[in-house]
Amino acid sequence: MSGSSLRVLLSNEQIQARIAEIGLKIGADYPSGDLHMVCILKGACIFLSDLARATPRDICIDFMGISSYGKGKSSSGEVKLTKDLDHSVEGADVLIVEDIVDTGITLNYLIHVIQQRKPRSVRIAALLDKPTRRIRPVDVAYTGFQIPDEFVVGYGLDFAEKYRNLRDVCVLEGT
Repeated sequence: MSGSSLRVLLSNEQIQARIAEIGLKIGADYPSGDLHMVCILKGACIFLSDLARATPRDICIDFMGISSYGKGKSSSGEVKLTKDLDHSVEGADVLIVEDIVDTGITLNYLIHVIQQRKPRSVRIAALLDKPTRRIRPVDVAYTGFQIPDEFVVGYGLDFAEKYRNLRDVCVLEGT
């Protein structure tokens, strides 16, 4: 992408240290029972992998696909379900694993969808949070990092399906 550059915002070392802390907290908060980590595709898949390994208890993993961005840098405001769960979450504790909380529109939609499936509880773990962009309130139980209102890529986050494989979270500048 000509004219754009990357600036490291969070190093992989910072990310891994914080995920280790979050994993231990989740293990303490959910000592028993069925815990389903629901990864929001595609961006949260790398976070989910590391978080699952850092959580010292048995978990179930499932995936949902939600779209509100398309190929742009800002939310379209329209949310659509592109992949549904493969397993029932009825009676289970559900931990939605998200890459970034931005406007809150997508997560509000998703919480509504999951709550209709009668789980025991629903909470959110997000690697990144941009509270200044919030349009709808969202209660994030486990937050990796609060970040400024800059467009970030890497560690699963993308721009037009590029940059997901970066080990660090970087600000995409000049686009």
